[in-house]
Amino acid sequence: MRVFVAGGTGAVGGYTIPALVREGHSVTALARTPEKAAALTAQGATPVSESLFDRSALTAVFTGHDAVVNLTTAIPSMSRWMSTKAWSTNDRVRTEGSAAIVDAALAAGVERLVQESVSMLYRDHGANWVEEDAPIDRYPMARANLAAEANVHRFSKAGGTGIILRFGWFYGPGAAHSEQLFALARRHLGLVLGPPDSYVSSIHVADAGAAVAAALHAPPGTFNIVDDEPLTKRQYADAMSHAAGTAMWLRGPGRAALVFGAKLTSLTRSLRVSNARFLAATAWAPRYPSAREGWIATAQALRHR
Repeated sequence: MRVFVAGGTGAVGGYTIPALVREGHSVTALARTPEKAAALTAQGATPVSESLFDRSALTAVFTGHDAVVNLTTAIPSMSRWMSTKAWSTNDRVRTEGSAAIVDAALAAGVERLVQESVSMLYRDHGANWVEEDAPIDRYPMARANLAAEANVHRFSKAGGTGIILRFGWFYGPGAAHSEQLFALARRHLGLVLGPPDSYVSSIHVADAGAAVAAALHAPPGTFNIVDDEPLTKRQYADAMSHAAGTAMWLRGPGRAALVFGAKLTSLTRSLRVSNARFLAATAWAPRYPSAREGWIATAQALRHR
């Protein structure tokens, strides 16, 4: 296929581009700087420089492509996570950017659209498994992702094949937040957001990139992209500690994180998310069954960087 990727230089995109190229696809991707364009070229993709919000320009570059993949985000750093203002760029990318991509894809006659979303949209399910038909929660920080998903539904209603990938917490080399968490683990600190026995569903960025490539062969719909085995928050912190080769002297803030309400809702709830639907629909399976194996591989990669 001829595949266009927006967000190809990000954490997931850095693994998606090589995965698509390995499968023999002809890949074009957005690049905002000469350095990022050079990185895409080195991976075997053709870089183009256009605004994510310019519908006419996007229509021109989408023409002739079979599929468009939207992985664009602008998630703030951990130090600015609690700032509403810091999320404004990400919100614009997910709302206006996704709308422009869908409009351009429809105008260009693109048949397939893959949109990145997050599994943290689901309501807290305790220890119960969460599948794609589970109810979602429209808390403030979820609105931008829900807007992006609504644009995909609009694409499907217009006759296209729209696919939504709801990813778990990203971790692995290149995922900035996970690298920051690993640095804390090496200092004997474990970040546990919410009750320690609540669940977190994660996904290694390499497995996420492979899932995006597999989605080109999936039927339309919404799919959870997570590890086979979600861990409790305590187990997740222990997995990082083990990979770092350190003892965890301090864990926190635990249940105290709940007092921050909607600002940390996406991170404090318990989500034991199932990937069964995507496993059944495609040939994809995660290389790392859980964060235990994935964090060990991450630690090894970071030490040799």
